[in-house]
Amino acid sequence: MERPLILVTNDDGVTAPGIRALIEIAKEFGEVYVVAPDSPQSGMGHAVTINSTLFCDEIEVDEEVKEYACSGTPVDCVKLAVSQILPRKPDLCISGINHGSNSSVNVIYSGTMSAAVEAGIEGIPAIGFSLCDFAYNADFKAGEKFIKTIISQVLEHDLPKGVVLNVNIPKLKEHEIKGIKVCRQADAKWEEKFDKREDPRGRIYYWMSGEFKNLDKGDDTDEKALEEGYISVVPVRYDLTAHHFLPDLRNWDL
Repeated sequence: MERPLILVTNDDGVTAPGIRALIEIAKEFGEVYVVAPDSPQSGMGHAVTINSTLFCDEIEVDEEVKEYACSGTPVDCVKLAVSQILPRKPDLCISGINHGSNSSVNVIYSGTMSAAVEAGIEGIPAIGFSLCDFAYNADFKAGEKFIKTIISQVLEHDLPKGVVLNVNIPKLKEHEIKGIKVCRQADAKWEEKFDKREDPRGRIYYWMSGEFKNLDKGDDTDEKALEEGYISVVPVRYDLTAHHFLPDLRNWDL
């Protein structure tokens, strides 16, 4: 049988340790193509490049896989891969491993998850992997066996069209991770603060910081699972319709 074709991408850049770890795992499951940003693109969300040209150059980092460095966003990478680079539609797209959490509300800001969602829009089963450790030299080996389990299950069972998995791994040693929990997205938000400053020429600028606030006390959330030492798996979709509100909205005098 033909081996699965797997597209690997991320938002931290094609040489980031997280994606290199994910590539090594992906090679065990199929033929791997890598199309990832040539520089960090964290926090880009679902941005696409429309006002400038895109470059996508083949590079050689791992001789066992085809790799391309793209000048655009993570979503650009998926679009270009599917349209121009891959020999056929991939059987799976995996994005990450992100340096830092993409749990809860972070999913909407995440370039890692937006790449996975874009694959979902294309009808490709997709998973976004994130490690709750922003360090460049974070321990990506700790979650390896769990990542393999999730990938193998997706390849075996497939995913509904438009549904992708958001996987977050706690910052723990392998033996400390208790397992995997299927969860819902926690209700949380960032409370931003802007430090107002003045540059040497007198121009005002702002430096953003913020504090993450978990407003959800539920026991079935991704934040709770991570807090208790579990890997969280949340199914997400690109359909943002508030279906529960449609009946009420139809009764408005519009």
